[in-house]
Amino acid sequence: MRIFDPHIHMTSRTTDDYERMAAAGVQAVVEPAFWLGQPRTSVGSFTDYFDSLVGWEPFRAGQFGVRHHATVALNPKEANDPRCRPVLDVLPRYLEKDGVVAVGEIGYDSMTPEEDAAFAAQLALAVAHDLPALVHTPHRDKARGVERSLAVVAESGIEPGRVVLDHLNEVTVKLVRDTGCWLGFSIYPDTKMSPPRMVELLRTYGTERMLVNSAADWGRSDPLLTRATGEAMLLAGFTDDEVDQVLWRNPVEFYGQSGRLDLSDDDASEPTFAGNSILRGGG
Repeated sequence: MRIFDPHIHMTSRTTDDYERMAAAGVQAVVEPAFWLGQPRTSVGSFTDYFDSLVGWEPFRAGQFGVRHHATVALNPKEANDPRCRPVLDVLPRYLEKDGVVAVGEIGYDSMTPEEDAAFAAQLALAVAHDLPALVHTPHRDKARGVERSLAVVAESGIEPGRVVLDHLNEVTVKLVRDTGCWLGFSIYPDTKMSPPRMVELLRTYGTERMLVNSAADWGRSDPLLTRATGEAMLLAGFTDDEVDQVLWRNPVEFYGQSGRLDLSDDDASEPTFAGNSILRGGG
């Protein structure tokens, strides 16, 4: 089983997670930019973080043969902080980086006017830089948030097939299915979706334009739940080809629209980190 996790926050994970993921069949990941876990105090915090997403994390992943890509953005949660919004002026520089395959995460957290403005501005950046967009749907009042997100996407002029609405569930999947957008689902131990629930959605709505991820952020999460979902699909009677479509070919097709997806077997290590202490067994 080959796995491409299309949304996983490896910055919050250990190197042991990379080792476990590689052993489970995870060959490639996309890491979207997200919040720090506590309030940022300056734009410099973002630039250091973005630098790590396009440099350090690909190097760290490469130690285990995992291909790492990123998306960059001002995320919805931090769009409400005036100290963070100037990062919108910095984003164009990072949206030209080779390993950046989309603008994201963008969208809504609390559906404020500040989030409205950041969302629209970053969809415009996606169009200008010819990149797909990864849209975070809010965890509260989700149905209204998805409806509002779809309206903003339509107003932006971006092609629906270049947009994925993530963190969907049984209620919101119906709102997105016929829009032409891609559908993203986060599999978690306690919240969001579970492997059995995901299997039922795949039975109902099919495997086209469906993306399954582990997200695996600061909270309780499991980076192997993509594998667990694939195993649950097989037990439910899905074919190996259908599992491969959901866990590999779909994310490759979506992010491949960036023209920057690199799934080659070449060494992914960055020369910049050639003397890094992790190659000597730590500190």
